[in-house]
Amino acid sequence: MRILGIETSCDETGIAIYDDGLGDSPGGILAHRLYSQIAVHADYGGVVPELASRDHVRKTIPLIKEVLDDANLTPQDLDGVAYTAGPGLVGALLVGCSIGRSLAYGWELPAVPVHHMEGHLLAPMLEDDVPEFPFVALLVSGGHTMLVRVDAIGEYKLLGESVDDAAGEAFDKTAKLLGLDYPGGPALSKMAESGVAGRFKLPRPMTDRPGLDFSFSGLKTAAGTLVRKECENLSDSDLKQTHADIANAFQQAVVDTLAIKCKRALQQEKLNRLVIAGGVSANTALREKLGVTTKKLGGSVFYPRPEFCTDNGAMIAYAGLQRLKAGTDADLTFKASPRWQLDSLPSVK
Repeated sequence: MRILGIETSCDETGIAIYDDGLGDSPGGILAHRLYSQIAVHADYGGVVPELASRDHVRKTIPLIKEVLDDANLTPQDLDGVAYTAGPGLVGALLVGCSIGRSLAYGWELPAVPVHHMEGHLLAPMLEDDVPEFPFVALLVSGGHTMLVRVDAIGEYKLLGESVDDAAGEAFDKTAKLLGLDYPGGPALSKMAESGVAGRFKLPRPMTDRPGLDFSFSGLKTAAGTLVRKECENLSDSDLKQTHADIANAFQQAVVDTLAIKCKRALQQEKLNRLVIAGGVSANTALREKLGVTTKKLGGSVFYPRPEFCTDNGAMIAYAGLQRLKAGTDADLTFKASPRWQLDSLPSVK
């Protein structure tokens, strides 16, 4: 079976075709394209929902045509159309939902609405080394930070989540305090590489109490206080180094906090396999720290390649194919769900 995946939940238009490999095809990702709207939103320092929606309208159909050409396929070679139905920006979601549902109707194919975070959670399944069920998943991005026990596709138990800012959101906001351009998270991580470890110490929020919830708003505030205190009346070279040292301290605080919570979740659930996914899962320091953490527990950590950590069509195509095989086929109506609980999804048997 082959399926087209459409991702338009925020500021990236992702299109891909995934094949289950059970026929004559080699299987896996047959083609994928990704268009980033960074240039569209850069002047505003963040995503402007209306501009995001308009850009998805402009790019989605051309990218679908390009992906079909790349895979040397026609719509008649497909078995379904999957599209992100939530969570995300409602206008952006509506673009993907309406295009995906319309194409499925026109091509006489099943339509498969996909949960965006289930796509991220299953993204490591696109790799050669895939985790076996059950495992604990850390979903960490600009909009979400959550720990989930995964017993099978659709069998999710929410263990903890952020009560305020997501980790990726805190990265971006702290980067702005350090004078970095949007999107600031990757730039802050790059700056942190030249920072002196240990010069500054920032809190590891909510690690001094039981539970698996996260909070990064206070950490961002602490970093801002440090910037204002330490960066006045410095020469350009001293300011650059101080910014790097603060970036290093901030990144280490986030990484340590995530690692402490992941270890706690694995021990609580008596598991030793950890999946990390979402945009922040591409962070090298986080991957290294969680690799050490899981190794000490006699386990392993799994994650997608960097290009599939951020939003992309391949993860939606893969998740959609699993739902399609389970019989999912939406009716002619479509619904964008900007808020949609992951643990409300039905199990795939």
